[in-house]
Amino acid sequence: MKQWIRIAAAVALATCGFDAAAQRAPNAVETRLEARKVVAAADGKDTFANADQAKPGDVIEYVATYRNTTRQPIRNLDGTLPIPQQTEFLPGSQQPAQASASIDGLEYAPLPLTRKVQRDGKTVDEPVPAREYRFLRWHADTLDAGKSVAFRARVRVIDDRNTGPPAGRGGGQ
Repeated sequence: MKQWIRIAAAVALATCGFDAAAQRAPNAVETRLEARKVVAAADGKDTFANADQAKPGDVIEYVATYRNTTRQPIRNLDGTLPIPQQTEFLPGSQQPAQASASIDGLEYAPLPLTRKVQRDGKTVDEPVPAREYRFLRWHADTLDAGKSVAFRARVRVIDDRNTGPPAGRGGGQ
């Protein structure tokens, strides 16, 4: 039996933050989030299909577009893309490449994420599995009046029904 998930219900709307002056203008930034299924064409190039439903193994590309609806530039725009549950981020798929990630939506760090763990009485950095990433964030210094910026990333739909906790959690690891 194939497991299908509804992509529209699985992803929250992308968010953004920007400088205080722009926040005084209502609806200063229009946000649009698209999800599309990545399908390899016969020639090996990627094509896109409707992503209303997906099954484990499918690759979905999310595109978060932010448009400045004002007549003034917006400074310090932070665009955030949520990574839905039942998916794992595909490292290297983010565009632009200079992104930060978070596992909790509170603390962000440049990719790839690492965490401190104790090994043999020493504190060492270990990579955080991409499957644990829940948010990606990009920064744009300036978004000119009437202009748009798009941020992209791909995820793979996973089937967590038959797996244990993500690596690094529980199990004495």
